[in-house]
Amino acid sequence: MGFLNNFSIRSKLIFMLLALSTCSLFVTAYIGYRSGQSHLSKTVSNQLTSLRASKADQIESYFEDIRYQTQTLSENLMVVEAMQEFKTAYNQLQQSRTPNDTPTNLEDTLKKYYRKEFLTKLAETSDGKPVLESYLPETSAARYLQYYYIATNPNPAGEKHLLDDPEDKSEYSSIHARYHPILRNIVEKFGYRDMLLIDPKTGEIVYSVFKETDFGTSLTTGPYSDSNLAFALGDLRKAKGKDYVQIFDFDSYRPSFGAPVAFIAAPIYDGSQFIGVLAFQLPVNQINNVMTGYRKWKSNGLGDTGEIYLVGEDYLMRSVSRFLIQDPTKYSKDLREHGVKEQILKRIEQFGTSILQQPVKTEAVKAALAGQEGTQIMDDYRGIEVLSSYAPLNIDGLEWVIVSQMALTEAYAPVYAFQKRVLVSAALLILLITLVAMGLAHVFVQPVRTLIASARKVRDGQVDAVVNLDSEDEFGELAESFNQMVGSLRTQTKLVEEKNRENEKLLTSVFPDSVAKRLKRGETNIADSVSNVTVLFCDIAGFCKLSRSMDTHEIIAILNDIVSLFDQATAKYGIEKIKTIGDNYMAVCGLSILHLDHQKRAVDFGLEILALTHRFSHERGFDIDLEIGIHSGDIVAGIVGREKVVYDVWGDTVNVANKLMFDCPRGAILVSQNVYNSLHDIYDFEQAEDITTNGKNQPKAWLLRTAQELVASTV
Repeated sequence: MGFLNNFSIRSKLIFMLLALSTCSLFVTAYIGYRSGQSHLSKTVSNQLTSLRASKADQIESYFEDIRYQTQTLSENLMVVEAMQEFKTAYNQLQQSRTPNDTPTNLEDTLKKYYRKEFLTKLAETSDGKPVLESYLPETSAARYLQYYYIATNPNPAGEKHLLDDPEDKSEYSSIHARYHPILRNIVEKFGYRDMLLIDPKTGEIVYSVFKETDFGTSLTTGPYSDSNLAFALGDLRKAKGKDYVQIFDFDSYRPSFGAPVAFIAAPIYDGSQFIGVLAFQLPVNQINNVMTGYRKWKSNGLGDTGEIYLVGEDYLMRSVSRFLIQDPTKYSKDLREHGVKEQILKRIEQFGTSILQQPVKTEAVKAALAGQEGTQIMDDYRGIEVLSSYAPLNIDGLEWVIVSQMALTEAYAPVYAFQKRVLVSAALLILLITLVAMGLAHVFVQPVRTLIASARKVRDGQVDAVVNLDSEDEFGELAESFNQMVGSLRTQTKLVEEKNRENEKLLTSVFPDSVAKRLKRGETNIADSVSNVTVLFCDIAGFCKLSRSMDTHEIIAILNDIVSLFDQATAKYGIEKIKTIGDNYMAVCGLSILHLDHQKRAVDFGLEILALTHRFSHERGFDIDLEIGIHSGDIVAGIVGREKVVYDVWGDTVNVANKLMFDCPRGAILVSQNVYNSLHDIYDFEQAEDITTNGKNQPKAWLLRTAQELVASTV
């Protein structure tokens, strides 16, 4: 337990008392918590599994019921007679109708209805633009029936089934007026979306309750020959026996404007003769009512975030999502944040359902489709962590699975509440034990508190703190040693502060302020890539000639005076001096501090030091002047060296500025093309010769015309 060496005596005493008393408390609390957590978690999982199993039984029973209903109705004598009569009447319309029986505006009316009513709505939910000729009924009987029962039906779309007799005086309409009210009543009572009678030989839909655009068309050769209803017809043609009933999974059905539709179908026999097919559009609302418990999720034990839904083998929903019903906006937002494509979200909004639109490729669905059932924690189709219970469904003809789930935060709310109670109880007990331990430790460590307080003052920088402790024991001896140590520390602190001031002064005189601060923080490898800065190179022309006529001390003094003038001007324009190389002076604008006008600042600085140099030369009678090169761009800046370090910058921008300095006439400023581009509307430039650096041709250089005039005006 060497880590206790870092604690005070009081803390050690408290720690030992706490360790002894809380170990037993934690062991007891942990055992109780694990037992309670296990029990509550199992209860929550069992509840969700029970809800899933109950809904699975309901939906399986529901499909079994509609299977029996369909089989029973297919054997009903009235349905058999209706099939025979509708098929006969349909064939009569197809074979015996004369041109005089055909309305003169039939074709135009049909086309107008398709363009205005059907194709317009279909285009909203389908990819591409539907072609009229692809959907118009092919046979004359189909066109005739759609004309009277759909195109000229006075009832709006969705209510075409209310028309019993269009009064066209045809045999078909007479039969329709007799059977339609009864068959419509069957559909409404049982909650089906539609009922259809199909001729198995031709594939023609000879009767439909709701009169969608599939009415009268052929499922073999017509526009809907690729639908799941056409697949159902093909399957029933191969069936043998009266008791065959088959359910066909949801698919996009164009007569319903692309909405997801499922069918259940059975053969119709007259004796031993296969005369027709009875098909029902499955009632989506009834399936949703079963799965949502008529939207009473809370009373069904699903709380605020629970739901039970169906998923097909294509990982798409077969029942509507609770969250789409309750809050479509938030539902779309959650799916969008989870990465669901906008095309899918648009279709969900258009159809108002998640059936056959919402992808649910979760681990629960994968396991259920593999024939497994279970309950576990995972992310759902919205990316939210849930407790999910899953299982495959036993529905003949459908590869569906059922999933019940609830947000983990809600499902485990009892577990979290129990956990909170355990933690609060344990915390209160620990607090009580701590208070007792602190009281006992207080009695023991009273002599050392004064020493601790003084030590903290020294730690905080009060090196004049002393300890006055009247004691002849070990604590008294410790206090005396402490006072001696503080006296020594006070002396050392003064020496260190003096050295630090000297070092800081040296750093700020050698390096830019920002670099000096980084060096003081302990950075050793300082290297930065800096964009959009302006580099200025300056050469003191005539200085070498001047130095030959003076001794060393005089020439150094003159150079120091000139450089000092330059250094004083840097602060005025936000320029940072980098270095001097003999009589060359290098500075950068925009290195440590960003300046949007760094190019203008550099030019103004160049004009300033030109003026200062002219004044200095005039006052002392020297023949010296400046040659200045300015270029802007990207540079690399950093500390170079290990024993003797210098701060330097380099790169093509530096090279170009240096070359401009060498090519610059005496007493002038030569700038690069990009500096000219930024400042040509502020200063007067004239074009100079092209320059070459590192073997590369650079853009044209420009001479600042006004440099000489501005300098002359300051002399």
